[in-house]
Amino acid sequence: MGVAVPQKVTFASESYFSDDFESGCQNWNVEKGSWDLTSDESQVFSQTSKKVEGVATRGDKAWTDYSVQADVKVLDFNGSNKALLCGRYADAKNYYAVSLSSKNGGTVELKKKVNGSNKTIAKASTEIKAGTRYNVKLEMVGTTIKVYINDTLLLEKDDNSLQNGAVGLMASKVSATYDNVKVIGSTTDTNDDETKPTNPSEPTKPVNPNQGNVGTLNEYSITGFSSGNQGGGVIDESSPYYKKVTNAAELAEALNKRSDAKVIEIMNDINLGWNEIPESAKGSPFGAANTPLTHPILKETGVSKLYVKSFNGLTIYSKNGAKLKHAGITLDGCKNVVIRNLQFDELWEWDENTKGNYDRNDWDYMTVQGCQGVWIDHCTFGKAYDGIVDSKKGTTGLTISWSKFLPGDMTSGGFYTAMFDEMEKNIAKYPMYNFVKSQGLSKEDIMKVSAPQKKTHLIGSTEFASDNAKLQVTLHHNYYKDSQDRMPRLRGGNAHVYNVVMDATGAHEASKLVPSAVTAAIIKAGYHFGISSNGALSTEGGAVLVEKSQILGVQNPLRNNQKDPNKANYTGKIKATDTIYKYDNVSYRGDSDTAGSPLAPNPVAPALSFSWNGFSELPYNYKIDDPATLIDRLTGVNGAGAGSIQLSSQDWLKTIY
Repeated sequence: MGVAVPQKVTFASESYFSDDFESGCQNWNVEKGSWDLTSDESQVFSQTSKKVEGVATRGDKAWTDYSVQADVKVLDFNGSNKALLCGRYADAKNYYAVSLSSKNGGTVELKKKVNGSNKTIAKASTEIKAGTRYNVKLEMVGTTIKVYINDTLLLEKDDNSLQNGAVGLMASKVSATYDNVKVIGSTTDTNDDETKPTNPSEPTKPVNPNQGNVGTLNEYSITGFSSGNQGGGVIDESSPYYKKVTNAAELAEALNKRSDAKVIEIMNDINLGWNEIPESAKGSPFGAANTPLTHPILKETGVSKLYVKSFNGLTIYSKNGAKLKHAGITLDGCKNVVIRNLQFDELWEWDENTKGNYDRNDWDYMTVQGCQGVWIDHCTFGKAYDGIVDSKKGTTGLTISWSKFLPGDMTSGGFYTAMFDEMEKNIAKYPMYNFVKSQGLSKEDIMKVSAPQKKTHLIGSTEFASDNAKLQVTLHHNYYKDSQDRMPRLRGGNAHVYNVVMDATGAHEASKLVPSAVTAAIIKAGYHFGISSNGALSTEGGAVLVEKSQILGVQNPLRNNQKDPNKANYTGKIKATDTIYKYDNVSYRGDSDTAGSPLAPNPVAPALSFSWNGFSELPYNYKIDDPATLIDRLTGVNGAGAGSIQLSSQDWLKTIY
C-alpha cells in the first residue's frame, strides 16, 4: 500500500550497531559472492559480481524486534534481478527481505524465505532506477513487518513465520553498493537514553538478584569497537565444533590451523610452560618463548608462546574462571574472536639481564596483531614481565572489558615471593638485587616497589607505522590495581576509555620507600629500579578519550607526548571528561581542559584539539556509570575479573543479552 507523507519509526529504540564502512568491513561475514570496499563519495560495501548471488551477514541470530536500514544503490540490475536487505536472517533458507528491482519502472517487494521456500507477501510499484541511492528500512516488531523507502512507509504486513535472526545484505546477480547500515532494537523503556538494549529474544535475567548492584545481564553485552563480534556463536556442547579442553595437548589440537573449532571451553587450570607441555604439543600452535633466567619456578617449567592464527569466529572461555599459566598468547590475523572468564598468571621474573629495564623476555600475556574484532571480557591478569595486552599491526575492533589487572601477589609461598626467596638464598648471583638491597632497602621493601605492573597496554608497537592509523581499542569497566603506565599508550588511531579505575595508590605508597639519594645511587650504578606513574597516553596523532573514570595515586594521569614535547609529530590528542582524580592532597572531579585542571596532559606539548581520527562521533552506543560508584562496582559481587559472575555455557557464548 502506498502512503503519501513520510512516516518515521515510532517505537522506543537503541542502536544495536551502525556501520558506514569507513573503518572497513571486518565485522561482516561474507557467506558468498564477491564483496569489496569501493569508493562512492565515501567508502561503501559493494557486491561486484553479476553472475552469482552475494550475501553478507552481521549481528545476533537471537535478535527479534528491530529495524534494519541501509543506503542501497544498484549499479546494474542485469535485467530484472534484485538487491535485497534482510532481517531476522537465521540462515540462507530462513529470512525476511526487502527487494528492489527495476521491473515495470520499479518494484519493491516484501519477501520471506521459510525452509528454503520463497514467497512475496507484499509489493508496491515505485520508481527504482539504477545508479540512484535509496534508503531502505525493514522494521519487524512482533508479527508486524513494515517497509520504508526514503522514510516513506510503503508496505505493511502481518506475518508470524520468523521470530528472530540477524541482518543481511544480498545482491542477486546485480552489482550493488550498501552504506550507512543501522540496526535499531525495539525497547519498552524510554526513560534511560544511555541504556543498551536488551536482547529481545528472552526476558531480562538478573545475574544475582540478592547481591551487588548489577541489574541485568545486558550490562555485560559487547560494546565498544568490537560491537557486532559474535565470536564462535552460540552452539550446543554436543556440536563437533565445540571443544572441551583439559590439558595442553587438547588445546594444541583445538587451535591447530586445520581445526574446525568454533568454541573452546577451558575446563580447568592448565600449565602451558614449554617444559610442561607434552612432546606431542611441541609444534604449531605452540612455540618456545625466551628461556627464563632467574625465576626458580619458570626455570623448571619454561615459557611458551601460543599462536592463534587466522581464525574467523572463535570463542575461548571457561565457566569456572580457569587459569592459564606460563604462556603468552598471540592472536594473529584473526577475525571475530572472543576470550572470556579466564585468568592469566605466572609470567614474570626479576630482570638482572637488562638491569631492570625488562627489555629481554618479550613475555606479554596477549598480543593482538593484524586482527579485526577481538573481545576480551571478564578476565584477570597477574603481573607480567613485559606487557599485559598489547595491540599492533593495524588491529581494529578491540574491546577489553570487565577485567582486572593485578600486581605481584605478596602472599608468602606464592609465585611472586618465590623469586625473592630464591635471591635471598644466594644473593651474590643477583648483582642488581644485591646492590639495591645494599642501599638500605629490605627484601619486603624491594618486593613492594617491584610488585606494580610496569607496562599494561601498548597500542601500536612501532613508531609511525603506516597501519597505526587503523588501530582501535575500547577499554571499559576495567580495574587496574597498581599499574604504572600505559592504560593505554596509543600510537595513532583511536582509543576510548570509559568507566575504568586506575588505582595506583599502593604503587604511590611504595614509591616513597626509595629516598631520592637511593634513587640517584641506583641510576649511577646503571640500574633501573623504581616506579613510573603514568595513566593514559596519546602519541603520534592518536586520539584518546577518557570518560567518567577514576585515576588514583597517579602522578601523570594524562600524557600527550612521550618522546619530546618540542616534536609535534610525537604529540597525540587526549581528553578526560567527568573523571575523579586523587593524588596526595589533590582531589578533583571534572574535565582535563578546564582551566587549572590537574588532569591537564603532562608534559606540556603544544595542545591538539581533541577529535576522533576517521569519524566525527563514536560508531557505537554504550551505557556509562557514575564514576563515584566504580570501585565498589568493579571490586564487589558481580564485578570485574574472572569468576566474578556465574553464567551457563550458552550465556557465556552470547555477546548480546
